[in-house]
Amino acid sequence: MVMVALVGTLAGAVSGVVGTGSSMMLLPVLVYTYGPKQAVPIMAVAAIIGNVSKVLAWWREIDWRAVLAYSLPGAPAAALGARTLWSLPATAVDIALGTFFIAMVPVRHWLRRRQFRLGVWQLAVVGAVIGFLTGIVLSTGPLSVPAFAAYGLSGGGFLGSEAASSMLIYVAKVLMFSDLGALPPQAWANGLIVGMALMAGTLLGKRFVLGLSPQVFQRLLDTMLVVSGAVMLSAAWR
Repeated sequence: MVMVALVGTLAGAVSGVVGTGSSMMLLPVLVYTYGPKQAVPIMAVAAIIGNVSKVLAWWREIDWRAVLAYSLPGAPAAALGARTLWSLPATAVDIALGTFFIAMVPVRHWLRRRQFRLGVWQLAVVGAVIGFLTGIVLSTGPLSVPAFAAYGLSGGGFLGSEAASSMLIYVAKVLMFSDLGALPPQAWANGLIVGMALMAGTLLGKRFVLGLSPQVFQRLLDTMLVVSGAVMLSAAWR
């Protein structure tokens, strides 16, 4: 649990500035500690708490129109994705997570080069698709971050709006996991501990992460995706 808390604090520091990265850093540690079936619900609880700190930090700059457009279709889609995930065997979960993380490296670079622009209705469609994927693979930050950027948000408005949308989607996911019996009291407790570590990292580590150049961060994010994906795939063959 000490290692989980330490990684959670570091992950919170990274995601507090760039809007993503916490799940990718934490998931391999959680899978190793609790197994894939328990790691996903625990991380979902932690993600809610982790996003609360970002919402509070950027409350006045949040674009609520974008939040509602993204999360209203995204939340029920995430619940459906969570139900789909829970019906899969643990090995399939590992393979799905690992493949998705590694595939995100070329996909997110392709999205950045294309420089798409999204309107409110397009953001709603994207929210439904990404919401369903979030229900299955835990973290779709490499997709949601470009989506909100393509809508025209940046800075605190981008960080707060993406966090508020993610929080609502994770609430729907957690409610589905709870309904499926996937969140016993111990899982809730573990999720709260991890979430508090994420919140601490967001609040305490921001000034250090702000010193990262965009190029360094892009390489760091790619490395996290590949390493996380490799850990998930190796777990599938244990």
